[in-house]
Amino acid sequence: MALVVFLYWFFAVEGFTVRHNRHFPTSIVVAAAANTRSSSCLGMSDFDFPSAMPEKPETTLDEKLNQSADDFILNMDDAIVDKSTAPPELEALREARKANAPPSEISIKIYELMIERAMRFDADPDTGALTPTGFDIPNNLEIPEVKEEFSHLYSYGMMIMDKGLLEAEVLKEIVIERLIKRTGLTPEEFDKWLGY
Repeated sequence: MALVVFLYWFFAVEGFTVRHNRHFPTSIVVAAAANTRSSSCLGMSDFDFPSAMPEKPETTLDEKLNQSADDFILNMDDAIVDKSTAPPELEALREARKANAPPSEISIKIYELMIERAMRFDADPDTGALTPTGFDIPNNLEIPEVKEEFSHLYSYGMMIMDKGLLEAEVLKEIVIERLIKRTGLTPEEFDKWLGY
């Protein structure tokens, strides 16, 4: 039925011009076109698509968070070239999902893995493949992209804290241990460097 409706639309728009289509044999297209000319053929106006389609169920914040975690795990598994270099944070997130951990724990694990992915791996611009980085962060703080990456990660943490998915003290600890210490700056210098 969907094919007939599509073909009806196609031929109505195209003025019944039959074009060869490599996906449909010409005989099927011609037969479908002939059927669209009959008086019993349904038109697009015969369908009330919004009411004919079932409503998409609302996704809860917990479900979105769990889906994000699952997608992140799959992405990392696919992207890491040498599986022996996978960060322990990847397995920690996987275990949290298996245990059906609460949203607050999933949020922490996602954020920690997000930081470690950015700090410990280089991504191939064409394939997205992840390989361990040898980048010297403390001696390259003047590079704009370095500051942008740190700013993005810091801002992301602030955003999930504002959504109530991460407590302020937990965020502070993660930022100090996983971001600030990597720069060699003090927390005050780090804030100043990022323009806060």
